[in-house]
Amino acid sequence: MILRAVGVRLGQAVLTVLGASLVLWSLLPLAPGDPARRVLLARGVNNPERVEIEAVRRELGVDRPLPVQYGRWLGRAVRGDLSASYRSGEPVAAELGRRFPATARLAAAALLLSLLVAVPAGLAGAAYRGRWPDTATRLGALIGASTPAFLAGLVVLEVVVARLGWGVAISDGSLDQVGLPAACLALAVAPTWARLLRANLLDALGAGYPLVARARGAGEWRVLVRHALPNAALPFLTAVGVGAATLLGGAAVVETVFTWPGIGSYVVAAIGARDVPVVVGFAAVGTLVYVAASFAVDLAGLLLDPRRRVPP
Repeated sequence: MILRAVGVRLGQAVLTVLGASLVLWSLLPLAPGDPARRVLLARGVNNPERVEIEAVRRELGVDRPLPVQYGRWLGRAVRGDLSASYRSGEPVAAELGRRFPATARLAAAALLLSLLVAVPAGLAGAAYRGRWPDTATRLGALIGASTPAFLAGLVVLEVVVARLGWGVAISDGSLDQVGLPAACLALAVAPTWARLLRANLLDALGAGYPLVARARGAGEWRVLVRHALPNAALPFLTAVGVGAATLLGGAAVVETVFTWPGIGSYVVAAIGARDVPVVVGFAAVGTLVYVAASFAVDLAGLLLDPRRRVPP
């Protein structure tokens, strides 16, 4: 039964990746500008002739119908070839691979900070429901969830870096400089995770088994951590798993603000230059990471909760 459920979810993951790539390619005609002109401009040809433009269009393969372009791209993508950048001429997969470690460090640090904030805040909110610790954590979560990451980054640069002299404005991607950008990135998910954990803990505390534990003499914190937390963990872990993939794909703004040399800042520059292969490659990789994280979360749910092993 569990193998069948895993197979169903694996098939759904493959169909999701294919569907996302189809949607992405269907939107390409809406992108302004001619890729051939941009390639010629990158090569130093400021006023290209029509013959030159047509030659580059044939070179890039953009003179063919969109379904043919998509089929060729998909055939290369399954082999790990995401085409070449219009600006640099380098393989997109190699460019993304060189910048991925910096983004992974930033996302991992942000994930750790998010958990260090969300778990204690959720536990405190559930343990002191209706009292000042609960009010304080809920207010902090509301303020954090309402603050855009780019605004938090700009405030941190102005106050913490420029005025207090802590940290650097131009990062090199090393671990000793990851704290400030990771904190700004964690602000995007930690408040939501804290509120979700609090709500799940309160639902678990309203069930019958905490009453039995209290009747046996267990203290409130023991009931909360030993009995309520394991039952509230599955929805929370689902949010964390999907949120971890979101951190990888959503670091672009923070990387740009802090000049972090990762994938996000590279893609933002590519968007400004209408470098389509880079944007498409990043979107494909981001979708794949998101789907893989969702599949891992589903698999964990199948192992932890037998009720989810029945295929839909």
